[in-house]
Amino acid sequence: MKTELTVQAIGEQGLLTQLQAFCPAEVIGDDAAVLALPAEQSLVVTTDLLVENVHFSDQTTSAEDVGWRAAAANLSDLAAMGASPVGITVGLGLPGHLSVDWVLSLYQGLQACLAPWQTPILGGDICRSAQITVAITALGQVSPQQAIKRSAARPGDLIIASGVHGASRAGLELLLNTQPIESSCLTKTQYQRFIQAHQRPCPRLDWLPILRALPADIPLAGMDSSDGLADAVLQICRASGVGAQLEQAQLPLPPGLVDWVGLETALDWALYGGEDFELILCLPPACLPRLQEQTNCSVIGRITVGSQVLLNRPDQPPLELSLTQGFQHFQSLENLNNS
Repeated sequence: MKTELTVQAIGEQGLLTQLQAFCPAEVIGDDAAVLALPAEQSLVVTTDLLVENVHFSDQTTSAEDVGWRAAAANLSDLAAMGASPVGITVGLGLPGHLSVDWVLSLYQGLQACLAPWQTPILGGDICRSAQITVAITALGQVSPQQAIKRSAARPGDLIIASGVHGASRAGLELLLNTQPIESSCLTKTQYQRFIQAHQRPCPRLDWLPILRALPADIPLAGMDSSDGLADAVLQICRASGVGAQLEQAQLPLPPGLVDWVGLETALDWALYGGEDFELILCLPPACLPRLQEQTNCSVIGRITVGSQVLLNRPDQPPLELSLTQGFQHFQSLENLNNS
């Protein structure tokens, strides 16, 4: 039986030599990478941390998918700022018994997610750790006038979602419970799309050319929905000092979700499930026709005066949304196990 080569067996320098093959030769070999930015562009920096058994596990995520998701989370943050990616660095904490093939597969997943956006891996660091930890820092660039900020929402703005919500949480449910498609009321295509949404989310960098074509004097507020649609709207409202009203009937739920789990659960997953990595944007109504010509965006509500964020429901009183719902790090262990 073939014995897998481990990180401990190959050693730090041996592993670094293999990982450097994923980086452009001209940016590695020194203590840091040297990059040039075009004139009148601002540097955008974001960092995201993935920890084994907190953000991923062998049951739901292969090594290649871990790499993809790690890259996607950071590229999504850049998209939420209106920034084009320049490159990423990768910090790894690895147990000595981990196979080298697992680490190489992780990098293959990173590279696969980065490739459509011509984004290089610029280097990074590795160290010994009791559990796998992946820390990505992504660098981007944006004209200061085109940066998207959470604090720019104004009363009267429309709230736009770039895509469906709840699909990633649905995929996680299918992976955790290994539910066969025959018992899920889902078509094969719906089943596969939910799994794909969780394992291979797509950052919405494709929206940047569309948003940059909007008039430069229009304030644009937004963020991504990595922590849930409700979280994104609440965070924007808090930063902007405004409120919002969302329309339940207009929330973009993926096909098949309501038939499978019912409306109540589908709404909960859409609002609080997280990891859909779509854009939530607030902009004047005059911008809507241009967006609708070029995207399948959904108008999910409107920014209001005040501070309350309400979900308007047919034949029911409005529901006030809160940041205390959904996943939060450092909540009680009991809540974590139930999330």
